[in-house]
Amino acid sequence: MDKQIISADQNLPEILNIIPIVGKPIFPGIFTPVMITSGQDKKTVEEALQKDNAIGLVLTKQEMDERPGPEDVYRVGTVARIVKKVNLPDGGINLFITTVKRFRIDKLMNKSAPFVAQVEYLKDEIDGPPDEIKALTRSLIQEMKLISEENPLFSEEMRLNMVNIDNPGKIADFIASILNIDRDKQQKILETLNVRDRMEQVLIFIKNEQELIRIQRKIAGEINERIEKSQRDYFLREELKAIKEELGEPSDAQSSEYMKFKEKIDKLDFQDEIKEQVDSELEKFQLMEPSSSEFVVTRNYLDTIVNLPWEDPEPDVIDIAKGQKILDRDHYGLDDVKERIMEYLAVRKLKKDTKGSIILLVGPPGVGKTSIGKSIAHTLNRKFFRFSVGGMRDEAEIKGHRRTYVGAMPGKIIQGLKIVKTKAPVFMIDEIDKLGSSYQGDPSSALLETLDPEQNIEFRDHYLDLPFDLSQILFICTANSMDSIPRPLLDRMEVIRLSGYIADEKVEIARKYIIPKSLKKHGLDKKSIRYNKTTLKAIAEGYAREAGMRNMEKAIDRINRKAAYQVVTQEKELPIKITKEALVDYLKKPYFRGDEIKRASISGTAIGLAWTSMGGDTLIIEAVYTPGKGLLKLTGQMGDVMKESANIAFTHLRKRGPLLLDNKDWFEKNNIHLHIPEGATPKDGPSAGITMTVALISMYLNKRIKANMAMTGELSLTGEVMAIGGLKEKTIAARRNKIKEIIIPQANERDLDEIPEHIRQGITFYPVTRIEEVLNLAFPGLGA
Repeated sequence: MDKQIISADQNLPEILNIIPIVGKPIFPGIFTPVMITSGQDKKTVEEALQKDNAIGLVLTKQEMDERPGPEDVYRVGTVARIVKKVNLPDGGINLFITTVKRFRIDKLMNKSAPFVAQVEYLKDEIDGPPDEIKALTRSLIQEMKLISEENPLFSEEMRLNMVNIDNPGKIADFIASILNIDRDKQQKILETLNVRDRMEQVLIFIKNEQELIRIQRKIAGEINERIEKSQRDYFLREELKAIKEELGEPSDAQSSEYMKFKEKIDKLDFQDEIKEQVDSELEKFQLMEPSSSEFVVTRNYLDTIVNLPWEDPEPDVIDIAKGQKILDRDHYGLDDVKERIMEYLAVRKLKKDTKGSIILLVGPPGVGKTSIGKSIAHTLNRKFFRFSVGGMRDEAEIKGHRRTYVGAMPGKIIQGLKIVKTKAPVFMIDEIDKLGSSYQGDPSSALLETLDPEQNIEFRDHYLDLPFDLSQILFICTANSMDSIPRPLLDRMEVIRLSGYIADEKVEIARKYIIPKSLKKHGLDKKSIRYNKTTLKAIAEGYAREAGMRNMEKAIDRINRKAAYQVVTQEKELPIKITKEALVDYLKKPYFRGDEIKRASISGTAIGLAWTSMGGDTLIIEAVYTPGKGLLKLTGQMGDVMKESANIAFTHLRKRGPLLLDNKDWFEKNNIHLHIPEGATPKDGPSAGITMTVALISMYLNKRIKANMAMTGELSLTGEVMAIGGLKEKTIAARRNKIKEIIIPQANERDLDEIPEHIRQGITFYPVTRIEEVLNLAFPGLGA
């Protein structure tokens, strides 16, 4: 009797062992392997094999959810028959299954894995005219053929299977399973029971796939065109290379550069270490592939070497008279600076050597330090290169970066030499007092080798790593103050101080230099605007009372801008005369008034002289007393040294006060408050010692000091008046403040010779050694 054949979708159990799958859903009508690794899933498989070989496959809602709960799986899945089980060496199971039919979970029999569920089997719903279903089926097969022709991943077996399936729903399922569709969208197709709707959804996905294939084809075509063009260019270059080789010319850019480098290096005639190093780099360059990362590094290194001025310059032709004429033409005053430069020129003329030529120009802003450097270069007929080191924190800025670093380059010194293309330029290093330091190194220490004439004969830049002679460079450094310059660095330089200017000097500088420059800058000529000395002096005293010339230049520029507007609009007749009275119209009201000149007009005040990086200045010291217990209060942002001077002054008051005026119990009944105005400005230094003492004595005696008198000097505890610095700058500040008499330490009497006669004129200096002399001068008839 023949055995009856039973269909796979018959006798399906109503209770199914469920296996959650994390990849993509598996559609009915598919024969496929499934890997089982979870211990719970392996247990489910064993139970199914013992019962009816049927398992339910449902998709997890989250792709990476390996331990889903009852709410973490979709309710619609696929029932499958286990055809074969293969145990794997790693303990897993490889199942070969054939999927049969859709099902929906009606009820989960347990709430934790392994899941067992009561299920309802779902049938395809076919509605609509049969012709439409047939047309959709043909469309699906035809469109998939187009995709399969473009995609090599579609095997011939897949094409045959697709054609041989006669059920429209199964065709849609088969195509959905092989298209690259998101898992959520595949699950939606699985849950769609209406065959027509399912086929329409799949058709949309087919169209999307075709569009992606079209874009891929377009991109591939563009890439192929580029490859073909690059191959064509390659063959043409090879032909050109062969032609050039026949003609004896360099066959490529690399060979051409190699020949240029070799020609320049041969002309330079290097010796010893330099020749050995350069030849080695040149040979390495010739053997390198242009695409190599080291190619550009070596090329830039050789380019730096061949563009440096290795050869000694021609001897200077020095004309002393011409040099003096250039300095006088470019700068007003500054006799000591000009004298030092002319001495340097004389030595250079007699001795063809510039070693040890390192000048430091120290002075407040705007006094002409940078312009002096340019004039020196012009006088010597040398190239000029300037760079600022203000705020510089990395020593590699001076000595370069080692070539092992990406983007390495030489330091500022070698870069400057490459630019000026001479071995004997004038190098100006600006703002040397504002050098910083950090974990990256100390630039001031790197400058030691650069500026030291005994070491810079064989200066080694980190990038170049070859000895280079810097001894023929004339280094000129500038600074506002020497306090922050490291002592070893300062010892290598000759210091030339540039003091500030008084009003008369500013008038001459403005007349000879600033006004012609400003007129040209604003498109005016000498005939269209006129200044007189009275006006210029009023600008200097009312709008530009600082040590330098910057504010003076700004004021004149502002006047000329307004004058240019008046010329264009024809508001005024030419020439426009700038009078003292008209300054208010051009510059508004003066910043400084005559009544702002500091005067010790009441008891308890005295005028001192200070010196800062901005130049000299006058300061008034105020002292008052209030009822108290003899305490001293200090205000005005005094530094530690100045506070010590104030305490010494207080001691002298307590010692000498009772001798000058018998006032019993005064100190026990009064507190003293000593203040220096402009409290926002920090102040320090010992030179206000005698000024503080005089202010305290004036307060105690209730007696004003002599009018138009200022003083400066450090005071010791025993009453000695000690030397101070910056006397020239302080004298210029006193003259600006219309001071007529200045008390100075006798130790500074020699410094008076350095102050020009026109600055000292009209000022009487009193050199003193003791505080008693100071008091007798400040309070005539006191008899201290």
